Amino acid sequence: MYDLLTMGRISVDVYPNDIGVGLEDVTSFGKYLGGSPANVAVAAARYGHKTSVITRVGNDPFGTFLRRELKKYGVDEAHVSTDPQLQTCVTFCAIKPPEDFPLYFYGRFPTAPDLQLTEADINKEAVKESRIFWSTLTGMCQEPARSAQLAAHEARPRDLLSDEQHTILDLDYRPMFWKNIEQAQQAAQQLLSYATIAIGNREECAVAVGDGTPDEQADRLLEAGVKLAVVKMGANGVLAKTATSRVVCAPTPVETANGLGAGDSFGGAFVHGVLSGWELDKVLDFANGAGAIVASQIACSDAMPTESEVQEFLAQYGRNF
Repeated sequence: MYDLLTMGRISVDVYPNDIGVGLEDVTSFGKYLGGSPANVAVAAARYGHKTSVITRVGNDPFGTFLRRELKKYGVDEAHVSTDPQLQTCVTFCAIKPPEDFPLYFYGRFPTAPDLQLTEADINKEAVKESRIFWSTLTGMCQEPARSAQLAAHEARPRDLLSDEQHTILDLDYRPMFWKNIEQAQQAAQQLLSYATIAIGNREECAVAVGDGTPDEQADRLLEAGVKLAVVKMGANGVLAKTATSRVVCAPTPVETANGLGAGDSFGGAFVHGVLSGWELDKVLDFANGAGAIVASQIACSDAMPTESEVQEFLAQYGRNF
């Protein structure tokens, strides 16, 4: 049984060693494990949890690299399959702090190995028994991955989950992967019928349940059946609501070096807090701190912190654990 089993996107992330310039002017790069579900699994593994990711890579050197990196970070690669025809995806990023981090996706159009996942690639018993199952909206953007992801969710209907199990939907919305926003909205509504926790920023929540204030969006997510709604509000922090509670966590100030991995670090730390049985305010504080640590560094997967590192970071701001 896994503490966390994620499903979806994986890629080689290629980051420039030259900071503050466009890719046309970069002279050297570094390569890292990438893809949100893979990074969340890495982040949770850093806290000592048993994790794995359901995904697919190409039969090429970059696929070998990603498998090797998962092992290095302590993520079980038993659920990583190999596509015999498609090449492993590569994502380039220009790094222009503090706010400009454009992404360029290669090998995802017209399709990608992880978008060719099928129901046969899914160990439904592992999905059913995992303490937390984490999927993303992006995994629904194309067949056959869409049907595969729905099949995984059907293996663990939320009304049959134990009190210690959770199904988390990351409302990760990237418009370039969708034909139109209506298709993404429909997919979000389908996944919300299985999720017990939903996480997204204001734009992502708007895709799922419509625009409005953070409270209104959280309320609509709760009305869709989740037990916990988490709305990221950027510089205003994070709002989390259940049927009986409302918590707002202020952001932790940090000088941003690369904002791309912060959300994945937040996700892995959030999983750790939930699995540890912490109170909601503590979970959010810890997840915010973990996200800030990664935002302050160039790498994503390599920068995922340990629990003691997050504690030491938060102690600087009087947030002690």
